[in-house]
Amino acid sequence: MPDLVKLDILSDPICPWCYIGKAHLDRALEQAPDHPFEISWHPFMLNPDMPPEGMDRRAYLEAKFGGKEAALAAYREVVEQAEAAGLSLELDKIERTPSTLDAHRLIHWAGIEGRQAAAVSSIFRAYFREGRDIGDREVLADISDGIGLDASLVLRLFEADADIEEIRNRDAAAREMGVTGAPTFIVGGKHAVPGAQPPELWAKVIAEIRDGAIE
Repeated sequence: MPDLVKLDILSDPICPWCYIGKAHLDRALEQAPDHPFEISWHPFMLNPDMPPEGMDRRAYLEAKFGGKEAALAAYREVVEQAEAAGLSLELDKIERTPSTLDAHRLIHWAGIEGRQAAAVSSIFRAYFREGRDIGDREVLADISDGIGLDASLVLRLFEADADIEEIRNRDAAAREMGVTGAPTFIVGGKHAVPGAQPPELWAKVIAEIRDGAIE
């Protein structure tokens, strides 16, 4: 069995393709429980300049895609691909598009405590399944409590502006490295795999790592 290989995932909690990509990866890893990956999640904010209070989701989507019909058309494929991945998106429940800066801070802190995978899963679920405002610090504190973190400590860290600069710098560094979209998966620090790739691709990557073709 080869040594563990780093799998760095650049993602944003409001990115539906990131949620779908995670579901595909999870399925592949379930089929290969002795997989070689050491997984870390990293910030790539779709809207790094979003104000802290976020904005109305309908206005955001129509501005992004150029009108209501274009927004609906863009999300039709998202819903279809999510269903194919076994996910149910409750998009009608989402009222606001949040800033994800604080969500990324929580993911970072969860990583320090060995709870990063749980944090990512819970934040995706809160946003896409429950329609919760993941830009709201109280919501994020509640999510923290649900994954075994100290919610009161998390709130104090939010108020102290801890790690804001680090998250912004990591986001900027990803762009300087040439990353242009999320999700982007980086295998072994060298091989970039963009987009929500199917489980079959991950099965092939795992096989190539085991054969020594990828280090």
